[in-house]
Amino acid sequence: MSDHKSFLAALPASDKAALTETSNRAGLTHLAAHGGLILVTGFLIVLKVPFWPLLLLVQGVLITFLFTLEHECTHKTPFRSERLNDWVGRVAGFLILNPFEWFRYFHLAHHRYTNLPGQDPELAGAKPETLGLWIAHVSGLPYWRGNLAVLARLVTGRFRAPYAPERALPRMAREARVMALLYAAALGSLIVSPLLFWVWLLPVLLGQPALRLYLLAEHGDCPFVANMFENTRTTYTNRIVRFLTWNMPYHVEHHVFPAVPFHRLPDLHRRMRDALKVTADGYAAFTRDYLARRL
Repeated sequence: MSDHKSFLAALPASDKAALTETSNRAGLTHLAAHGGLILVTGFLIVLKVPFWPLLLLVQGVLITFLFTLEHECTHKTPFRSERLNDWVGRVAGFLILNPFEWFRYFHLAHHRYTNLPGQDPELAGAKPETLGLWIAHVSGLPYWRGNLAVLARLVTGRFRAPYAPERALPRMAREARVMALLYAAALGSLIVSPLLFWVWLLPVLLGQPALRLYLLAEHGDCPFVANMFENTRTTYTNRIVRFLTWNMPYHVEHHVFPAVPFHRLPDLHRRMRDALKVTADGYAAFTRDYLARRL
């Protein structure tokens, strides 16, 4: 296939219907496993089992990668229930300082204008082009700084962006104000107990670099063109990473057909793999090649 549009045009209607069928069962099963790991790891940290400080990074990666679930919820695909998609997305976004109502429109614009300079909002934070900028990017500090600024503008009603419709701004502001109050309560709880610091706040700081490395592979060093087979990368990886990321390493597949839920992306991949143009054999290989082009 020459581009993603011709691929979709050639896909039989029956296949499209099967691929886009959502499932509360599939979504809740995956959520129970992911959420269960977070709870178990957090409990082990509280118990201070042997070598428990090592679990802080594990906990951080588990929580931080809820971003991929929140991302899916913006597409309303992890669950059949629209209400469930919205509330799970809000909770996931709260845990990682990524307001769901704001991110919904930010991400919609990213899909509409993927990798097109001046139109894709993801390109506003340019991909790091030097080793120093790469280290800063992977640290997660620009993420925290940027999202805190977004939250502050939402809370004060000063947020405006080309991708955010006026009608959605009051809803975005309400969510941000609730989030700000909950963050204040969480920080206030530290006066009484350091529990949230050890099971949530410190872990998400430690886990953010793993998410930055993962996300950089999705479009990093891809051409600035409209064809989804060229501007997006699918990364071949193991089952553990695919589980943690809700199958989003199948990223070309997701961009070509965003209505396909996470549990059907492997099926779409089998239909699409011969058409893929930009792939990587794992995240370590992508990172090595990305840095090699800059050193």
